[in-house]
Amino acid sequence: MLGLLLLRANRVVATSELLGALWPDESRPATARKIVQNAVWGLRALFADGGGAGRGPRPELVTQTPGYLLRVDPDTVDLHRFNRRVAEGRARLSAGQPAQAAALLGAGLEEWHGPALADLAEAGTDWPELTALSQLRLDVMEDRFEAELRSGHHHSVLGELVSLAEEEPLRERLCGQLMLALYRCGRQAEALEVFSRVRRSLVEEHGLEPSRELQLLQQNILVHDPALAAPAVVAPVLPAVHTRPEPP
Repeated sequence: MLGLLLLRANRVVATSELLGALWPDESRPATARKIVQNAVWGLRALFADGGGAGRGPRPELVTQTPGYLLRVDPDTVDLHRFNRRVAEGRARLSAGQPAQAAALLGAGLEEWHGPALADLAEAGTDWPELTALSQLRLDVMEDRFEAELRSGHHHSVLGELVSLAEEEPLRERLCGQLMLALYRCGRQAEALEVFSRVRRSLVEEHGLEPSRELQLLQQNILVHDPALAAPAVVAPVLPAVHTRPEPP
């Protein structure tokens, strides 16, 4: 229950949503509401003893129609720190500042230490929020790769691109980034082989051809389009670290 409240920190979570998340099928016991109430009392006792506060203010779990609201300092929740840095990084990328974007996006990704709410995922919990977070993490990884490639850092991210493309062979944006990095590293044949592999997988598994963008990238690699040349290397940037002042 705490996991769902943290995913929706500082927002009201209806009791019906908690019940549906904890017992998504017909196995819900007759005492389900009582179990939730007991869990709420337990969390309140934990927070009252200082649990979960870290160096910030104590979390507070309050009753608010139609359910409960977990009040927390956003800076104490890794998901919120991740979202903030991602927003900042994407803004820098849109503004044509790829080195700063790469640093901020990388700092956001460092908030991840495995799957979101890994214990729940291992137990087979299938919350839409967990799936959405996993997809968001992949999107942000691709944003960071884009920022690094725009900064001329194709050599430094090549290993990461190879590994992730093996795990996610149907993500066309990712595979395009791998193709571009390989090409800029002087490995044209391998870049073209990535395209062939992606196309084969898409056709066999979904009956689809690669996107127009990926096909165009393949053609540009074949003809050594000058537009694919690596940009001037931009020195990496260290992101600003926001630290909480020590209490007096």
